[in-house]
Amino acid sequence: MASPFGPPPGPFLLAGPCVLEDDRLNLLVAERLADLAARLGIPVTFKASFDKANRARLGAARGPGLEEGLRALERVKAASGLPILTDVHESDQPACAAAVVDVLQIPAFLCRQTDLLVAAGRTGRPVNVKKGQWMSAEAMAGSLEKVRSAGSQDVAVTERGTFFGYGDLVVDMRSFARLKAACAAPVVFDATHSVQQPGRGDDGSSGGRREFIPPLLCAAAAAGADGFFVETHPDPARAPSDGPNMLPLAGLHDIVARTLDVWHAARRNGA
Repeated sequence: MASPFGPPPGPFLLAGPCVLEDDRLNLLVAERLADLAARLGIPVTFKASFDKANRARLGAARGPGLEEGLRALERVKAASGLPILTDVHESDQPACAAAVVDVLQIPAFLCRQTDLLVAAGRTGRPVNVKKGQWMSAEAMAGSLEKVRSAGSQDVAVTERGTFFGYGDLVVDMRSFARLKAACAAPVVFDATHSVQQPGRGDDGSSGGRREFIPPLLCAAAAAGADGFFVETHPDPARAPSDGPNMLPLAGLHDIVARTLDVWHAARRNGA
């Protein structure tokens, strides 16, 4: 299989719902993403989590769990033909997940968990490591080193914003060049979680400002991001997780197309 992170330096897209739902929704999103990949001519990987283990509240929706979730992801892969990415949270999960999915993702809060990073690397699968919200770009080199030392060489690192006080994040556009220099890996921009507002929802859940996703995508494209991570849903207001910072599926194609226009223009002009 070709790298999900594309031929250097990109561009590529990692996209899908935050957490797995029923087959109807999962397959609808995957079908639209497969169409987007064909129309825009870029590598697209379907992303969805089988478990959201870091929810703000005990009773928050977490997803179907490992076994049922992997079966659902297998159905998405068979129906859409897209490569599949999912998060892993504990060191016993990567080996199970790697039997089904094409890419493993390390959540930002877990980016320094040695046992998890090593377990992901041992699978030999491509691994995307999200930068912790408190981490410098240079500090992420150690996280990728752990993955590579265990066996996986196809790795990427994702910028997802840095905490700015309580309940808000900012994206330092210098991070893309700094991450690339420090980690020697493709750099992804997570537009979804960069506009998240942890703990700012009415019930203590995370809020978000999805209206800032399109300009931030364009800014990241100009600043040097190699790929883009976007969570999307047919009806974000009804999504069980991260609805306020997800893009409506109906508008995804146009936003990605505009981002790609900026990406190519920046490189034509030597940015």
